[in-house]
Amino acid sequence: MHNTVQKVTDRIIERSKMHRKTYLARMDAAKGDGVFRNKLQSSNLAHDIAGCTGGCRAALFDKNTPNIAIISSYNDVVSAHQPYGKYPEIIKEAVAGAGGNAQFAAGVPGMCDGVTQGEDGMDMSLMSRDVIAMATVIGLSHNVFDGTILLGVCDKIVPGLLLGALQFGHLPTILIPAGPMTTGQSNEDKNIVRAQFAKGEVGAQEVLQSEVKSYHSPGTCTFYGTANSNQLMAEMLGMHLPGSSFVNAGTKLRDALTRSAAEQITTMTHMGDNYTPLAHVISEKSVVNAIIGLMATGGSTNETMHLVAIARAAGIRIDWDDFAELSDVTPLLVRIYPNGAGDINSFQQAGGMSLLIRELLEGGYLHEDVQTVAGPGFERYLQEPSLPVGSQQTSWQDGPKRAKDSTIISTTTSPFEVLGGIKVLSGNLGRAIMKISALEDGEKTYVKAPAMVFNSQLELEEAFKADKLNRDLVAVVRFQGPRANGMPELHKLIMYLSICMDRGHTIGLVTDGRLSGASGKVPFAIHCTPEAATGGLLNKVQDGDMIIMDAHNSVLDLQVDADILQKRAINKPDLSKTRHGLGRQIFAPLRKNLLGAEEGASSIFTYVDEM
Repeated sequence: MHNTVQKVTDRIIERSKMHRKTYLARMDAAKGDGVFRNKLQSSNLAHDIAGCTGGCRAALFDKNTPNIAIISSYNDVVSAHQPYGKYPEIIKEAVAGAGGNAQFAAGVPGMCDGVTQGEDGMDMSLMSRDVIAMATVIGLSHNVFDGTILLGVCDKIVPGLLLGALQFGHLPTILIPAGPMTTGQSNEDKNIVRAQFAKGEVGAQEVLQSEVKSYHSPGTCTFYGTANSNQLMAEMLGMHLPGSSFVNAGTKLRDALTRSAAEQITTMTHMGDNYTPLAHVISEKSVVNAIIGLMATGGSTNETMHLVAIARAAGIRIDWDDFAELSDVTPLLVRIYPNGAGDINSFQQAGGMSLLIRELLEGGYLHEDVQTVAGPGFERYLQEPSLPVGSQQTSWQDGPKRAKDSTIISTTTSPFEVLGGIKVLSGNLGRAIMKISALEDGEKTYVKAPAMVFNSQLELEEAFKADKLNRDLVAVVRFQGPRANGMPELHKLIMYLSICMDRGHTIGLVTDGRLSGASGKVPFAIHCTPEAATGGLLNKVQDGDMIIMDAHNSVLDLQVDADILQKRAINKPDLSKTRHGLGRQIFAPLRKNLLGAEEGASSIFTYVDEM
């Protein structure tokens, strides 16, 4: 085991000791001594049985048949989740064949950040994670279930499902992905058309035609953003069956993996000899494995909040220093967009998860002694699934030992970069995240330029259209943090700033908001905490102030004398426009209780310090 990986793991274990002990004690106490529905009064259980059809009724009368909950984020708007419409019937049939019963327990909301990007709905995106967690808990609260299947892929949805399911950590739980769409128009070609539109060279119809060629079918978007980072993180946590993350949607192998996952969860309940509760799958070591996997692939910056929150729900305390220290020793082994020209299908074809895990295990970067939904030990994840001709049953065999395309997956002895994809910046402006894996050269990890301040992303867009960004600058986009407006993604701004970079200007971005994992080549310091709305120094930055962003030395600094800053007034912009309309007003209780970005940006833990 790499010394730093072991040191950080030991530090997390020590830091989490009290919280983790309390959490595990609660989960162990919740374990049943028979199917959970047996604890209900007859009249209560009758209500559950009343909705049964087919073999479900007989199964629930049988006191030895485990009952599996299906929690799904299916909808027709999110392309990655559209395939889930047919999953419940596949799952019910497979669980029944394995000697159990499955019931659809709850549907949870699922937003598409692609649809809401740059729109008012994006202000609710991060908060939707807490809503999903609460909806998951409501679905499981009937206490008639002995295991859980979670159906989710995208940005806030997988984290929300896990935050909720971890409140029932005594139950075995498995995540079943839906898989990516096949490759359409390349991301580079898509971005060329977007840039042409921003410069007024093509119209909206040409852009729409281009976008439809890229996002062309059900399945996850193919770039390596938060959705696909979620899938990689889930497999690194041991929550997916081996190699199942990136098998394309709508294929026979995808259906076979769904059946295999349903059969597997049926064997994992406390009714048998293979009891595998979620509380023991998500552990300090599996969380470190997930961080390493994200760093080695240049994963989404959103996971610096999501994984913090997931870990906390399991009684585990991690922070950005853990991410930074692991990133500094983790080699970058994968180049896919926005870190390279390929996409998630290119990664899968080059060797995928089994090859990545093999490299990291052999290099001493991963803990092998973890519990997974496939059984004890991480070596099982060196295998990849296949579907023998004429069979509906998944088969696993050893994955490749070297990449089919070395421009997509490298080795620990000859990595693309000697350190991972994320740096933590600190200074008088606070702490922030900088993603360096997508930057084209090392010089862009250092930016020194005068500030140009905006209190909304619309203001920056208007400045671009008025040709006011045609110079060196660090765009400061503030009042975009959790408490201000729910911390929306600001991905729409990257196109304008990229165009300014292409004109030869030194460009940076500092914000207390978020950016997508697919944000590309602009140097940015994001998730800046404390945020402007709660007293962070971002509040006092003025146009022309010199700002330094230095990833090499982990510095984020406002070059203004402290005496001058002390005398500056606190800005109190009118945020009502981002807090009302399109239903945003109903989220006020959640928004005002959101923790800071480094604490996971969740409202769930605000009053539950003992968790």
